[in-house]
Amino acid sequence: MSDWVSVVSNVGFPVAVTLYLLLRIEGKLDMLSGSIGELSASIHLMKER
Repeated sequence: MSDWVSVVSNVGFPVAVTLYLLLRIEGKLDMLSGSIGELSASIHLMKER
């Protein structure tokens, strides 16, 4: 049991920080993907003119 407490205390904080950062980055990647889609549509419209 003592081994589990040691593992959780040593690994728990880095895992929590990693999950937090991944969730933040995921939202920004979604926004970036949307912006790239809008840019692609704008370029397509410019080519048609």
